[in-house]
Amino acid sequence: MRFIPSLQKKAISAVYLALTVQVVATAALMVFEQVRGRRLAQEISTLGGDPHAPGAQALVGAVTVFAILIMLVTVTTVAAVAAYLTWLIRARRSAVPRASAAPVLAAWLVPGVNLIAPPLLVYRLWWASRPPADRHGRWVALLAAWWVSWLAALVLVPLRLPLRGVPGNTGLTGLGPVELTTVVISALLCAATVRQITRIQTTGARYRRRAQEDPLPPRADPVTPQAVPPILTRQIPTQQAHHTRR
Repeated sequence: MRFIPSLQKKAISAVYLALTVQVVATAALMVFEQVRGRRLAQEISTLGGDPHAPGAQALVGAVTVFAILIMLVTVTTVAAVAAYLTWLIRARRSAVPRASAAPVLAAWLVPGVNLIAPPLLVYRLWWASRPPADRHGRWVALLAAWWVSWLAALVLVPLRLPLRGVPGNTGLTGLGPVELTTVVISALLCAATVRQITRIQTTGARYRRRAQEDPLPPRADPVTPQAVPPILTRQIPTQQAHHTRR
């Protein structure tokens, strides 16, 4: 395992930035939903979906803002996934230089497999990075919490994002504080897993570099003069030497 290169540092920063932008975009959509979404849904329902109906032009601005926010949430989510996969591939190659990107892409992109394989892949990466043994329990708890929150966000948010187009008080998406909280928790825990693995790899590589640059001095050979205690090398006074001969 080598010292974390500059490209890996950029990948880590990209993950943090993408997660932050995703949370901000989701929060903006939630605010729009709470402030304007319910009333806008009722107005669209009243028009019956006819863009040429009287009053339809007055809704163009609000509908456009809603469409832009939906697009931003989608794009930022894709960007966050792409940044995370880029970091994950590079982190695996830092732990195992010849590691292939294929398992990472398969674990995340194959339907059904991507519900189970990703946390197992990250768990193996953590072990390959040679972490301290006493942190295993905390790591498993963090990894499990992140994956549960990610699955919860995956279930709650996409089910609410499409325009419902039905009358009532449900609003455009139904996106509210609960869904936003789930997204925020998932993003924070994801960033925490990235930080944990990065810290382990950086610390381990730093120790190995220090050992290579400042090797320990060789142990003294017991038969060399340097290994003999000074008290045994002092000359015996002449009188004591004669006394000893007698």
